[in-house]
Amino acid sequence: MSQPEAPTRDRLLDAAKRLFLEKGADQVSLRSVNTAAGLNPGAVHYHFGSREGLVSALLERELRPMWSGRLQALSGPAGQDLCVRDLVAALVEPFAELVTTRDGRVLCHLLARTALPTGQVLNVSPLFAPAPFEVLLGRALPELSPQEVTERCRLAFGLVMESYGRPLVKMPAEPSPFPHTGTVIAFLVAGLTAPSCHTADTGTA
Repeated sequence: MSQPEAPTRDRLLDAAKRLFLEKGADQVSLRSVNTAAGLNPGAVHYHFGSREGLVSALLERELRPMWSGRLQALSGPAGQDLCVRDLVAALVEPFAELVTTRDGRVLCHLLARTALPTGQVLNVSPLFAPAPFEVLLGRALPELSPQEVTERCRLAFGLVMESYGRPLVKMPAEPSPFPHTGTVIAFLVAGLTAPSCHTADTGTA
């Protein structure tokens, strides 16, 4: 994408973020985003293709830096031992930090509502998708099949999204109790490192 478009995209993303945080995503129309950015009525569709594309781009811009650095720090040589707890902490701790602020709670809620139906945020950089975590977990748990790693990652992400994003809550910006970070990490580590259920099920009816 050419450089001259970047400022326009940023104006749209800034306007969308401001409106989403003020009113809630469901109450914000694309027309209002275009108007707030001072652009023509077709600007969002031209630059992002759809409302979903706008939301995905906003989430990636706002949240990706919180995870990418942590996961990159854990991505050493292929033969390096990886600690499952460190991987889980790299996933959970950014959420725990986000929900301490009003804006963070709204963004977590928007992320959960966007990602839970399909298990991923569409049209984003691979670094913002579950893939890097899944690859690292597979390296840390070589005794598990690729299918089991994928299934366990989906369960882990689903639990984290439900816990911190609270997709069914009507007023996500309001402060409310969240589970203790250590409890979430311990729970996920126990599930991710459990013995292979495929092996245990062998020979059963």
